[in-house]
Parts: sequence; C-alpha cells; structure tokens
Amino acid sequence: MSRLIAHLAVAAATAGALASAVLPASAASAVASFGAIQYDSPGKDTRSNSSLNAEWVTVTNRTNRTLDLNGWTLSDADRHTYRFHLKLGAGRSVKVHTGTGRDTASDVYWGSKAYVWNNDRDTATLKDAKGRTLATKSWR
Repeated sequence: MSRLIAHLAVAAATAGALASAVLPASAASAVASFGAIQYDSPGKDTRSNSSLNAEWVTVTNRTNRTLDLNGWTLSDADRHTYRFHLKLGAGRSVKVHTGTGRDTASDVYWGSKAYVWNNDRDTATLKDAKGRTLATKSWR
C-alpha cells in the first residue's frame, strides 16, 4: 500500500510540475502567437535565396500595445535560432523568412543559407528575452 501512495505522490508532483510549466506559456500566448507558417518552400528546393525566402513563419502581436521583441527568439526542433531586433506594433505581424534580405516592419530575414524548417515534421518555438516560451506550433 505504501508503494501505491508513493507512486500517487510522484504522479501528483509530476502533474503539478507539468501544469506549472504549461500555464505560463498558455497565459503568455495572449501576448504573441504564430500565424501562417510556410515550412515547405513551394516548388523545387533549389537553395536559391528566393526559394529559401519562400519558407517563413509569421509572428503576431496579440496585444493593443507595441511589443519590444529585442532578444526574443524563434527556433526549430533542431535548435536553429533566429534572434529578433525589432518592435512590433499592436495587432501587427512580422514574417520571418529563412534566407537573406532587407528587414522591414513586416518582413525580417534569418540570413540562413540552408532551409531551417523540416517539411515532414518540426516545431516552431517563440521565446521572450527571458527565455520563457510564448508559443509553439508543430506539424507532421
């Protein structure tokens, strides 16, 4: 019987830890979220800059104030990481392209010479400057 109680205590502690790990991200998702994601560049994967830039992730500011994204990161399951250096207006979105280009208020460029997002499965993760997960989106 004491083994059962010990197992239940471990299960309860684990559930509590999982709940506390999940709740901040859920609460934070009211701040920013993912919009559309084009993880499979249309056409042939030629590794040209235009093909790389046809792979992108949209991040949306869900608040009614400007967000300072400086130090925020966007990463994939393999830990390829893009670091933001911009402010995003209330209700605005920014598209993060994989290749190179000139950053604007609505489009920024990772600067990668290779595709970042896996076509068959991957997870996009958005973290704030303190490393807190704000949003995740997976596909298979």
